[in-house]
Amino acid sequence: MKLTISEKRNPKTRKPMTVIDGIIHNPQVIEKLSKKLKSSCGTGGHVDRKSIILQGSHIQKVKEILEKEGYDIKTNKN
Repeated sequence: MKLTISEKRNPKTRKPMTVIDGIIHNPQVIEKLSKKLKSSCGTGGHVDRKSIILQGSHIQKVKEILEKEGYDIKTNKN
């Protein structure tokens, strides 16, 4: 599965956030993956439909974790 990791700015606070898009799993698997990423990065975040949004800039760390899980990764920095 090909996932896209990008860094965006929160429209309200203008702080960076890491967005992982392209997850094609059921909600339980997405929530489990979200929990793993949040604890590994030591940050907060949430699931928005088929995307995981983490607070802060964690592109490299998230990329390493997801590659170990067997995902193909494409990164974008906006």
